[in-house]
Amino acid sequence: MNFTPTELGASIIFAIAVLHTFCTAYFEKLASKSIRHAGLWHLLGEVEIVFGFWAAVLIIFMSLSDSLDAAKSFLDQRNFTEPLFVFAIMIVAGSKPILYVATQILHYLGKALQVLLRIRSAPALYFLTLAVTPLLGSVITEPAAMTLAAFLLRDLVYKNKPSTKLMFGTIGVLFVNISIGGTLTNFAAPPVLMVATTWNWSSAFMFSNFGIESCIAIFINALGATLLFHRQLVDPQSTNKPAKIPLAVILMHLLFLLGVVVFAHDPIMFMWLLLFFIGYTTAYPKHQNPLILKEALLVGFFLGGLVVLGALQGWWLQPILEIMSPTAVFYGSLALTAITDNAALTYLGSLVSGTSPEFKLALVGGAVAGGGLTVIANAPNPAGIAILRAYFPNGAVSALYLLIAAIPPTLVAIAAYRLI
Repeated sequence: MNFTPTELGASIIFAIAVLHTFCTAYFEKLASKSIRHAGLWHLLGEVEIVFGFWAAVLIIFMSLSDSLDAAKSFLDQRNFTEPLFVFAIMIVAGSKPILYVATQILHYLGKALQVLLRIRSAPALYFLTLAVTPLLGSVITEPAAMTLAAFLLRDLVYKNKPSTKLMFGTIGVLFVNISIGGTLTNFAAPPVLMVATTWNWSSAFMFSNFGIESCIAIFINALGATLLFHRQLVDPQSTNKPAKIPLAVILMHLLFLLGVVVFAHDPIMFMWLLLFFIGYTTAYPKHQNPLILKEALLVGFFLGGLVVLGALQGWWLQPILEIMSPTAVFYGSLALTAITDNAALTYLGSLVSGTSPEFKLALVGGAVAGGGLTVIANAPNPAGIAILRAYFPNGAVSALYLLIAAIPPTLVAIAAYRLI
């Protein structure tokens, strides 16, 4: 296993960054105790700051150990399309008209489910949000689906001051379902996108190899969470009906959303559309809420840092993948996904030559099955954290509790992929 001093240093910094994500709640507690340095502790307690902060440390390290020009050259060679896309799609998908449409669709479906099963509205909406919205990720991309689901769950669950078990149980199922929900097509899930062109995987191929299994796992996870927490869910107040939004405004927002999705791999185009979208919402503010610019920027910063840090982890990741059997690859990629972005993992796997079809399916299957275990496991996860974090104790999502909450739905995903 050959490596340079820079790669070794980058891996040490990466390990510290991963450890930091498990300590954000601790820094938030320090902020409440140390008023003098509260600003610093709050900064270190922001999970979206972690990888951007340690990426900056890495660049300083590279500048000192090599040269500033080498560090700049390294940055120039990185591809930041994914962080930019998540930034853009979060802003558009989180706008009031888009959320209005999604909410109305789920409410209509929820009423039908209420009549059919004779259940309350809250459990019906909760189940549909966790079951239907993740599947939309295969069409509108996973970051957009995560943004929609997080806002819907914010209003349905998190604003009602739920128990800690309900908070973490919900986000655990959400993260896992979003991760596997984008596998019905070849363009919506980041870990699939990284290998689809190299391995010639079409949407039909994805659906035939992952579609049914993913749908079954999502349904079981959503149903299990609903049965477990239905007594704690509070029915929405009928007096809080949102004001109707003109069809023309809704159509404009849907067109912007479609445009960003269509040009997801062309940052010049989707950032150009984003600027027009911001201009449109500013010119016609009547049916708008403030755009989630801060949250989207923090998530983009997080993912940008992950791109920088993850680029130098191939020296130890790739040799590990090369010596594994397909079964070992599935469970190995699932475990590695918890400490590194699953898109980076599948990309490195695509560089391994002479792999069998079984190896490829196992690599992607394990990567998406483990995508809910940590904040860094799947690119859309920071988007959900950014929207829901304020409702958790001390304004921080415990990485340990998230891991524990995500294990049961992850086991369901494993069973679906390995046994069906």
